[in-house]
Amino acid sequence: MSYGIKGELIIIGGAEDKSGSREILRRVSNMIDKERDTMIVSTLASDLGKEIGYDYKNLFHELGVKNIEILDVSSRDQCDDQDLLDMVKKSSLIFFTGGNQLKITSLVGGTPLYEEMRRFHDNGGIFAGTSAGASVMSETMIVRGPDEESPRKNNLSKCPGFGFMQGVMIDQHFAQRGRIGRLLGAIAENPSVLGIGIDEDTAIVVNKKEGYFSVIGSGAVYIIDGRYLTYSSLLEQENEVPLSLFNVKMHVLKSGNCFDLNKKQPLEEERVK
Repeated sequence: MSYGIKGELIIIGGAEDKSGSREILRRVSNMIDKERDTMIVSTLASDLGKEIGYDYKNLFHELGVKNIEILDVSSRDQCDDQDLLDMVKKSSLIFFTGGNQLKITSLVGGTPLYEEMRRFHDNGGIFAGTSAGASVMSETMIVRGPDEESPRKNNLSKCPGFGFMQGVMIDQHFAQRGRIGRLLGAIAENPSVLGIGIDEDTAIVVNKKEGYFSVIGSGAVYIIDGRYLTYSSLLEQENEVPLSLFNVKMHVLKSGNCFDLNKKQPLEEERVK
């Protein structure tokens, strides 16, 4: 399967460190030429709009990025604004803040701004996103579902994401909000999709050329692979009963570990430069 990786991606599980070493935000800022390149902070997911945009702008300024623009859109009518399209064209990295991932896709999907973002991605532009900004990167995103529950039938709401990373489904705030049950339930519905759960203050950095990602940050990344599923009770039971799932494979990766997206298996660290 091709994972459709053209531009590089940094996908963050939310609540990244903003006051200590700021490892993840530092990695984001180091992806571009801090003196010459332009970074966009997109607040599309947030109800706080420019307020959270200025918070991130100040953080990235402190990390040495000189040129930062805030992309704040409140209606679909604004998404054909030529100034916004030119902003995307001139940028090197787009960073999505947290909030509500459905707000991102419903505001931008199908608009000229979305098409410009697609071209940006296809031409090798870098996307980074935290929390809701992480979920929107995948082909299908979980919009809502109960935390801290066993996997169950029909307990999730899902919709198409931007598809910058195809063949996967991403969940965030993973261990902190007890979301393994809902990601298992999502994979039970389509075992061909790879589930990726990312803890807070943790990120995956996707290498577009080699087809793998590496893990950074203080938490863990959980990979759920349903290809070898031999039995699921999904079609046999009522919604309120936990699912039975046999032979689901799971990998747990920490900082420094890598995962081959094409072979769907972890990589030995010494094999990755």
